[in-house]
Amino acid sequence: MNILFFAVLALYFAAVLLQFAGVMFKKDKVAKIAWFVFIAAFAGNSIYILIRGIVAHRLPLSNQFEFATAFAWGIALLLVVLKAKKHSDWLATITMPAAFLVLSYAALQPKEITELMPALRSAWFGLHIGSAVFSYSAFVLAGCAGLRRILTAKKKEENHELKLQQMDFLSYRLIGFGFLLLTVVILSGAIWAEQAWSAFWTWDPKEVWALITWIIYAVYLHLRLRGKKDGNFLAWYVILAVPVVLFTFAGVNTLMSGLHSYG
Repeated sequence: MNILFFAVLALYFAAVLLQFAGVMFKKDKVAKIAWFVFIAAFAGNSIYILIRGIVAHRLPLSNQFEFATAFAWGIALLLVVLKAKKHSDWLATITMPAAFLVLSYAALQPKEITELMPALRSAWFGLHIGSAVFSYSAFVLAGCAGLRRILTAKKKEENHELKLQQMDFLSYRLIGFGFLLLTVVILSGAIWAEQAWSAFWTWDPKEVWALITWIIYAVYLHLRLRGKKDGNFLAWYVILAVPVVLFTFAGVNTLMSGLHSYG
């Protein structure tokens, strides 16, 4: 399993290098090869998660390594779907490194398969943590789209304004999706907490930072729907919101102790 994991990591890295080379030297064939390598990495990532789940006899989402591995897979899955449905080739150059970096973080975590802690043995386990995987993945892709918008705004290309509008709208759609799932995370977590700890809300650091993240994206949706800010402001907003997501994902577990310290 370790060989498969590091093979997937190497494939993600190779895809990133090939994609950058294809874009920098304007070689479409190299970019196409990069995409095929990325698909191979995504397939390997999927197989790894499936095998780990079979070996562990549970959903492989119970600790930081497993969550980070699923997080990288979620980023890759959303990119594959967007490229297939929206032909969003412009998003790949920014998003491929994100999947690689998240999986690199996973590589630094303990990889042993352990039994579920009693608090995690619940019917809410899959819904709560699975929703978090896709919510965080959507927020990261929204940040990638925002970054690409900022870079594109400095250039004067054909259909310039149309491209900026497409990037802005994609960020908005991704954040809407991620916000909905984060709401599911918080609500299901509250119900689960009441069952496990006899309290819907305990002000645990993970709960607090999940709420902070939810508020940040609620503000974005408010600004976007009211049309109070221009596209550049909103693009910077979604870029700067990503570190908050990453802190909620990894920083809380690393720097703060609490009821979620095992995850």
